[in-house]
Amino acid sequence: MSAAIELHEHSDEEDLPAWSLPAEAVDRIRVPVTLPEQVTREWAWGGSTGAGVRVCILDSGIELDHPRVGRVDRSVAVVRGLAPDCELTSVRVLGAGYKGGGETLLRGLAWAIEQEFPVVNMSLSTTRTKYVERLHELADRAYFKRVLLVASAHNMPVESFPWRFASVISVGSHEEADGLTFYYNPSPPVEFFGRGLDLDLAWLEGGTIRATGNSFATPHIAAICALILGKHPDLTPFQLKSVLYQTASTAKEAA
Repeated sequence: MSAAIELHEHSDEEDLPAWSLPAEAVDRIRVPVTLPEQVTREWAWGGSTGAGVRVCILDSGIELDHPRVGRVDRSVAVVRGLAPDCELTSVRVLGAGYKGGGETLLRGLAWAIEQEFPVVNMSLSTTRTKYVERLHELADRAYFKRVLLVASAHNMPVESFPWRFASVISVGSHEEADGLTFYYNPSPPVEFFGRGLDLDLAWLEGGTIRATGNSFATPHIAAICALILGKHPDLTPFQLKSVLYQTASTAKEAA
């Protein structure tokens, strides 16, 4: 027998391996069946306004009292447009020219996870590989703490993060006009496509601007997540992603 393989007879006195589950503990981890056999949009977010859902925006900041944004609970606009009663918190990690350092991004994300925001919108990414390991650790930490990271894919065909991590919801853009039209992509790494082309967006000094990009598709998906959590606050990120999959506009029973 190879020296690398050791077999032992198990006895009741021996400890189980780490992360194992003893038979008597099974009843303690039973969970209710929260998803119906057929998940529809009406079940998922019908009647929801996002009330009570805390959404964190990691970006360049939100202009207070902008007419298209409304109240910012702590110191994009699309989130408020689809989920008007969600609670927005702005965490500014980008500065002049909408650029920022990786350390600032990491600290802002770590803070958002510590505060346990149910939804964190990240309309940004980094191509700097030296931050990948720490970003990955934070993304996993968020997933285990039921903090849903919704991150935009890069607008250029380059490898960037954190949208490529399986623990986040990754978003690209489509050109349909309806904000609630979104598509599941069966060929990741981009998992969902939200409205992101030729949008009239809130801009500085109470104005608007027309823009296109994955960064603007991302808050559409984040807003839909807020609507779902406003009606079903106990869903895990795993369950919520399943709901998105079943209610995507390309699903047979999306309506």
